Amino acid sequence: MTLPLGFRYSALYAGIRKANKDDLSLIVSDVPATAAGVFTQNKAMAAPVILCKKNLAATKGVASAILINAGNANCATRTGMKVALETSRAVAKALGVPAARVLPCSTGVIGVELDSSKITSKAGALAAGLDAERFGDVVSAIMTTDLVAKQAHASVGAKSGTVHIAGMTKGSGMIQPLMATTLGFVMTDAVLSPAGARAMLRRASAKSFNAMSVDGDTSTNDTLLLLANGASGVRLAGRDLDHFEKALTLVLEDLAKQIARDGEGAKKLVTIDVTGTRSDADAMRIARQIGNSPLVKTAIAGSDPNWGRVMMAAGNAGVDFELKNVSIEMQGLLVCKGGLAVDFSEAELTERLNAPDSHVGFHIRGSGRGKARFYTCDFTEGYIRINGSYRT
Repeated sequence: MTLPLGFRYSALYAGIRKANKDDLSLIVSDVPATAAGVFTQNKAMAAPVILCKKNLAATKGVASAILINAGNANCATRTGMKVALETSRAVAKALGVPAARVLPCSTGVIGVELDSSKITSKAGALAAGLDAERFGDVVSAIMTTDLVAKQAHASVGAKSGTVHIAGMTKGSGMIQPLMATTLGFVMTDAVLSPAGARAMLRRASAKSFNAMSVDGDTSTNDTLLLLANGASGVRLAGRDLDHFEKALTLVLEDLAKQIARDGEGAKKLVTIDVTGTRSDADAMRIARQIGNSPLVKTAIAGSDPNWGRVMMAAGNAGVDFELKNVSIEMQGLLVCKGGLAVDFSEAELTERLNAPDSHVGFHIRGSGRGKARFYTCDFTEGYIRINGSYRT
């Protein structure tokens, strides 16, 4: 694994979490970096998201650092914006950069006041701990109910050299990204313009984080950020730029699948493919509806070959189709054709559904060329157990 040039990382315990585990982290670019972000569409938007968006607008897409705290969402509190501002300014002072070039992010419990001094008092130590080799420390520090750390990497060869991409994310519950994910950070040493980075991130997230769900709930704090500092000196154009975007998309897809696989209480990663709709948007609506259906997700958890639940969910997506044109397959076995059951071995399908990876295909025969792929997970008793005692 080769990390992008020109980035340093730091993490420490600031007492925000109850458990003694790193809960404050920092990602810094050695030079001002092109920055782009996509954010939650939840109307109960957290203060750090509001400030992050404001800072990106004020700097016209330039950033020096990302400040992340875990254990408290800094959302729906009396002092939310005050805390976001004070902590960002403290870190900016420690780094010697303008406050608007610090992008704050928070994750954790909603509605609990966050003591800003826990962060401001650690700003100096956080900056002093910066090191190019501490990428993994930040990956661990941003985790909340995650069971595993989530990171992905790629390298792209271009005419003038090689650029590197490194991404990290956290998320396990309250996940149905709409324009982002829980928290996700992607760094690259490629030279990108702010406009190019924004467009590329939107397209890549549409095929990855926006095509993934755990439980259908969109967090108040969802933020996905891309920093490109140009430290490689490699300027991408033409086919090289296309190759870079493909690599970025693959990194984000990898991260999105890791979130779905690590869904709270989940035992299985579920991939849903829909084809034959009038548009890709229609296909995504059907795929998302299937992926978010508790009945589909619990059937897969129980290895129940109940394809009728897939049909039910697809029919609730608000997309027109003729039942007689529908075929459904599960784990590679055709279970429905022309809207009707076909002969298949339930015992064989049950056995296949016991695997850690499940696949559902929903196909509409006809002239439609729309298609979509969606990632989700099964629902087990573990999800209820985790979320029934999240605060306690």
